[in-house]
Amino acid sequence: MDIQSAVFVSSYPKESACPKGGPPEFAFIGRSNVGKSSLINMLTARKGLAKVSATPGKTKLLNFFLINQQWHLVDLPGYGYARVSKSERRTLENMITGYFQRRTELFCAFVLIDSNIPPTSIDLEFVNQLGEMQVPFVLVFTKADKPGAKQLEENIAAFLRKLAETWETLPPHFVTSSERRTGRDELLQFIQKALKSQ
Repeated sequence: MDIQSAVFVSSYPKESACPKGGPPEFAFIGRSNVGKSSLINMLTARKGLAKVSATPGKTKLLNFFLINQQWHLVDLPGYGYARVSKSERRTLENMITGYFQRRTELFCAFVLIDSNIPPTSIDLEFVNQLGEMQVPFVLVFTKADKPGAKQLEENIAAFLRKLAETWETLPPHFVTSSERRTGRDELLQFIQKALKSQ
């Protein structure tokens, strides 16, 4: 897939405020500081499309981008909620859960996992929650340029092993690096195939 246009549409505070009946949506979500904005910019080849911040947890709304006039890329707040109050955490949790439970336009979620670290309970819990909600998703391991090749392989294998303890069939997964543009073609091919199959 060649990205010919990528345009910011709008931001919404909850699922019920999002426009209904639009093009298929591919949602991107991950723990705070997983490199989501960098991945979105790499994927769309637009350096400033998603705002990259040194402070985790800057995304607080459901941000919609229209890609090639064909599909919406939805940038969701990160879970983990770095340095937020209890009430704000609750608001973010409700926003994310509401989107995944009720958004009929959602085609697939891309759950970003930091490949630079061993499996975390927060990532595993979130993936299991999506499974319980029967949300279609794939795993996207980010920052593949950070660990050495052996450590990268070990961290990914450890995460998949943990999932295999409770999952009969593991979800598809991709390995990416925003710095090296690794995995870009594979992710875009996946989206293109998904669009053709609808």
